[in-house]
Amino acid sequence: MLIAAGRLVLDFLLPPLCLTCDATVGQPGLLCAECFRLTGFITEPCCIGCGAPLAAHGEGLCAECQADPPPWERGRAALLYDGQARRMVLPLKYGDRPEIAKGLAGMMYRAGLRLVREADVLVPVPLHRARLIQRRYNQAAMLARAVARLGGRPAALDALLRTRRTAPLADLSASARTIEMENAIALRPSRRGLVAGRRVLLIDDVLTSGATARACTRALLAGGAAAVDVLVAARVTDPRQR
Repeated sequence: MLIAAGRLVLDFLLPPLCLTCDATVGQPGLLCAECFRLTGFITEPCCIGCGAPLAAHGEGLCAECQADPPPWERGRAALLYDGQARRMVLPLKYGDRPEIAKGLAGMMYRAGLRLVREADVLVPVPLHRARLIQRRYNQAAMLARAVARLGGRPAALDALLRTRRTAPLADLSASARTIEMENAIALRPSRRGLVAGRRVLLIDDVLTSGATARACTRALLAGGAAAVDVLVAARVTDPRQR
């Protein structure tokens, strides 16, 4: 009761704001009505491999996943990575706004409900320790923790590690990203028992070319995971953004 009363006082003094604008909302982690209308939620039909939207009559895999099938089984994304999604993802990733993770996690949970329910453990894409020190937190780990809580599933937040510091992938082509991520991800030996023989749900903020998710998936499968699915906050679908 005291906690609830304290929250009411805090909300009165500092009312919760929309995730992408300064409008007041009912509780933290929500979008205002106008921003909700502008947000590009991905709904079915969508590619079962990468979560990209499909035409109204489409089903199964998109053309890219048919040409180059991912090593994971199923992929899902909550949002299109457009201007509205960037207003949430970029502040979380680079702007020291960890509170945004709760709102994005709710969207991810709703989009990937089946994947969460069928997962044995959730694992985030790792940051290199140098980048982690710089940012102070791993946004993928925050998303994984929040989604795990919503779904009542366990999370192994440090199961994967980056064996070396990779170059920023944003300005690289898809093929260059793949080369850059080769042998850059490994399963932490002490966490092998958490993933061996289990269905793992890999969590990240954005899926672009899939190079990072592929490297993580291969590390998990090499460590004995029975299967890997992928759930992200946003999916890049415009080739010019890759």
